[in-house]
Amino acid sequence: MEKHVEIGKTGLQVAPIGFGANTIGAHNLFQNIDEDVSRETLRVALAEGVDFFDSAFMYGLGRSEELIGEVLAETGRRSDVVLATKAAHVVTGSNVTLDNAPTFLTESVDKALKRLETDYIDLFYIHFPDGVTPPDEAVGALQRLKEAGKIRAIGLSNFSMDALKLANKDGYVDVVQDKYSLVYPGLEEDMIPYCVEQGISFIPYTPLASGLLTGKFAASNPPQDFRKERPHFQGQTYIDITAKVDSLQNLANQHSTSIANIVLATTITINGVDVVIPGAKSPEQVRANMKTLQVTLTHEEVMQVRALFK
Repeated sequence: MEKHVEIGKTGLQVAPIGFGANTIGAHNLFQNIDEDVSRETLRVALAEGVDFFDSAFMYGLGRSEELIGEVLAETGRRSDVVLATKAAHVVTGSNVTLDNAPTFLTESVDKALKRLETDYIDLFYIHFPDGVTPPDEAVGALQRLKEAGKIRAIGLSNFSMDALKLANKDGYVDVVQDKYSLVYPGLEEDMIPYCVEQGISFIPYTPLASGLLTGKFAASNPPQDFRKERPHFQGQTYIDITAKVDSLQNLANQHSTSIANIVLATTITINGVDVVIPGAKSPEQVRANMKTLQVTLTHEEVMQVRALFK
């Protein structure tokens, strides 16, 4: 596998395995978050060669960004990494709304810069469309921030095809991030081909389908947390998928790696995908994810894996 790739046409060079920081300091999203463990996980990520960190305001209401900024300042590694973050949420007590207004996005970038302890953000996403602000106006605000040097690339996350096309009216969109994995490949029909056509890099989140594609779940013992409400974790669908995942063990053994690494290595081969951002909430998970860089699959092996889930 290539050791470094460019994210689309942004000029940003990264290892193809990044770090999804949605569990770092995210007390609002997960229980039992230990910030000391989060800090050590970030330090180990840097030591293991991670150079692309993907955060968001909504991950801990800014706390994920703060911890990343703290560790980068402590280690002096800011110039060695590419930082991505996102904004759109307005949280007032228990009330959460979305905002894409130019003034809001401008303020969000300035606040994120302070939390990350940096004077530029490599990639800034609109986290969700607000359904009110014209998408091209929202992206236009980010383009002005790009021209001012506060951000280096413009991203959109969780936008529909129609909203994406409106947002990219002037060709300013550099990166699109959306939910994608081998078990829900629907975006291969429209969004990913559009990104390829437009020179936009597509970055999938949940590439391991919330753990379903790691091989750690047995058909007879599905997870009992939030995942049990999701369609792929229910009934015969869950049983069928776990059987397919288990069947990858022989291939994983041949490459002296894990099923998760086989899945990540396969996902990276998809046209339009330059980098994947599996999450990690412990040093052990970071080390496991980064072992994907040692996996090189043949075209036939990639087709074999992909055919399983078609």
